Amino acid sequence: MPDIRPVRGTHDLHGDELRRHRHVTATAAAVARCHGFDEIATPIFEFTDIFARSLGDTSDVVAKEMYTFEDRGGESLTLRPENTAGVVRAVVSGGLLQSPPLKLFYAGPMFRYERPQKGRLRQFHQIGVEVLGAAEPAADVEVVALGQQVLEQLGITRGVTLEINTLGDPESRQAYRATLVRYLEGHKARLSADSLTRLGHNPLRILDSKDEGDRAVIAEAPIIDDSLNEASRDFFAAVEEGLAELGIACTRNHKLVRGLDYYTHTAFEFTSTELGAQSAVLAGGRYDGLSRAIGGPDMPGVGWAAGIERLAMLTADPPPLPRPVAVVPIGAAAESAARLLAHELRRAGHRVELAYKGKPGQRMKRADRQNARWAVLIGEDELSRGSLTLRDLDTGREQAVERIALSTRLADDAAQTE
Repeated sequence: MPDIRPVRGTHDLHGDELRRHRHVTATAAAVARCHGFDEIATPIFEFTDIFARSLGDTSDVVAKEMYTFEDRGGESLTLRPENTAGVVRAVVSGGLLQSPPLKLFYAGPMFRYERPQKGRLRQFHQIGVEVLGAAEPAADVEVVALGQQVLEQLGITRGVTLEINTLGDPESRQAYRATLVRYLEGHKARLSADSLTRLGHNPLRILDSKDEGDRAVIAEAPIIDDSLNEASRDFFAAVEEGLAELGIACTRNHKLVRGLDYYTHTAFEFTSTELGAQSAVLAGGRYDGLSRAIGGPDMPGVGWAAGIERLAMLTADPPPLPRPVAVVPIGAAAESAARLLAHELRRAGHRVELAYKGKPGQRMKRADRQNARWAVLIGEDELSRGSLTLRDLDTGREQAVERIALSTRLADDAAQTE
C-alpha cells in the first residue's frame, strides 16, 4: 500500500493556517508596493553553480542541505535554498537593470534538507526584497524601514529588536578578516571542529557559532570597528543617521556578520523573543559582490528575507472571511432559478453557498454548518410574485426583498458588520 503521508519536513496548508500564510504575503506585498517595489517570480530550481557560488562551497547549505539532482540532460540542478541569488541571476540574464535602481519583491517556496523544527521545514516559504544597482546608504535605510513596516503591519512588535552591524568595504573586511584569524589562531585548542574547518575558509562565520566553547572565545574577539577605513565609517554612520531620522531604533551587534566575501557594509536582523529562544524573523544586508560572484557584472545590491511560517506564528488572526449567503430552492421548479441567482450574486462579489442536492431542511442545516449569515429562499410563492425571501440566520427574522435589490441589500449589511 502506498505511503500517502506528506514527505517529512513538508506540510499541507489549508483553512485558517493557509489564510494566515496568505495574509503575511499579501501584507508584505502591499507594503513593498508602497515603497515602489515590483514583484518578481523566479524558477524554483536553478543550475547548481548559481547557489554553489553564491552560498560558498564550504557552507553548510551547499555541503549538507541543498536538494541537488541531475536531470535527463545531465545538467546539475538545485531546488532553491534561498532566492537572492536567483533574483540577481534573473536580473543579469534578463538585462533588467536598464534604469537603476531596480526594486523587487518576491514570495515563494524554498528547500533545504535539514532537521525540521519550529518555524522551519524542508519546504518552507519566504518573502523578500532586493534593491539592485544602488550603492548609496539610503537604499540600506529604505529596506530596513520596509522590513520594520511589514512587521508592524502584521502586528509583530512585542519582543522585537533590530540588530545592526557593518562589515565595511572589501578593504576593511579583508583587514578585519586578517585580524580575526590571528586572534583565533591563538585559541585553536578551544575551538569546535566546525569552527576549525571554517577558520581556513570562512572565519567570520565562527562569530555565528552556537557552540559554548566557541562563544567563550568569540566573547573576547576583536571587533570590526578597529579595521574600518574612513569610507566604511562614513557609510555606516549614514545608515545609522538615516534610521534615526525615521525614528527606527536599533542595537549594535558587533558579532552580527555574513560569512562570504561578497557581503559588504550593512548587516541587520530583526529578532524576536516570542518564539522561545531569541530568533531572527527578518534578516538581510548589503551584497555588492554577489553579481560578480555568480558570473555577472559588478552590481551593488541590498535586501532582506523572512520566513513566512515563522512570521505567521507571530501574527494575530487575519480578518475572517465574510460569512456566506445560502441560496435555498424550495421545490424542483426553483432549482434553475436558484442556480441563476447564485451565479449572479457570485459575479457581484458575494460568497454564496448553494448545495447540489437535498431537501430544504437539509440545505438549511448545511447553511448552519457553513456559518451562513443569510438564507435566500426561492419557492413557488417567490417565483410567482417575482421577489425573494431573505432570512436572517442569526435572528430568524424574514423579509421579502425584490430580486433587483438583493445584491445591494447584502452589500450594505456586509459594510455595516465590517
